[in-house]
Amino acid sequence: MTQIALVTGAGSGIGQSTAISLAKAGFHVVLTGRRQSALDDTINKSGAADSMTAIACDVTDEAQVENLFKQIEQQHQRLDVLFNNAGTNVPAMPIDELSVEQFKLVIDVNLTGAFLVARGAFALMRKQSPQGGRIINNGSISAYVPRPGSVPYTVSKHAITGLTRTLSLDGRPFNIACGQIDIGNTASDMTEQMGKGVPQADGSIKPEPTMDTQHVADAVVNMASLPLNANVQFMTIMASAMPFIGRG
Repeated sequence: MTQIALVTGAGSGIGQSTAISLAKAGFHVVLTGRRQSALDDTINKSGAADSMTAIACDVTDEAQVENLFKQIEQQHQRLDVLFNNAGTNVPAMPIDELSVEQFKLVIDVNLTGAFLVARGAFALMRKQSPQGGRIINNGSISAYVPRPGSVPYTVSKHAITGLTRTLSLDGRPFNIACGQIDIGNTASDMTEQMGKGVPQADGSIKPEPTMDTQHVADAVVNMASLPLNANVQFMTIMASAMPFIGRG
C-alpha cells in the first residue's frame, strides 16, 4: 500500500526538495502552502506528477487546516507521514526594535501553524486503520543557539522542540512517532545573504558556508522511511564549517 505524506511549505526551498524526494521514494505526497502556483511549480519540477496532490492552505488559518485534513481523509483515507515544515522570519534586530506585529507573524506561522497541522495529523493518524503514523517537525539550529537579533525565530524553534517531545510521548499509545530535524544553512532564499556576510556573535560580519537542500530532503526521506517501532528523535544536519560547533 502506497504511503501518504503531507509536506507543508512545499512550494519552495526545503519543502519543495523534500516533497519531490518523497515522491521519488514511493510516497504519494500531498503538497500544501499558501500559493497554488508555487505548489503547481513543485509538481512541474518533480517528474512525478502522478505521485503528488496539491491543496492550497494557509497553516495559520484553523478553518483552512481543518479543510486540508478533510480533503486528505476523503481522497486518501489516511496519512502516514507529516513533514511539518512551513516557516517564516523577519529581519534581524534587537527586541526593542521588533514590533508586536513582526513577532506575532513569526509565531503564527512557525509555532501556531505547526501546532494546527500537527493537531490535524495526530487526529487522523489516531483514528485511521491501521492506526499510527509519523510527524517530522522542522526545527532549526536556533532551537539550541540563537543568532544575533533573532528573538521571534529562536523563540518559535525552542517551542517546536517542546512540541516534538510532547507529541513523542503522547503519540505512544496510538503508534504515532514524532521526530525533529534541526537544519543549519541550507542554500535557499532565506540563506542567500549568508554568502555575502551575516552578523556573528562577536559583532563582526562574515560570510557563512551553506549546503544543498537535497541533503536535507534525503535525511527527511530516511526518517520517513523507518518502521514505526524506530524513530530518529532529533537530527542535526548542517553545513560542516558553519559557526555552530565551537565558540563564535
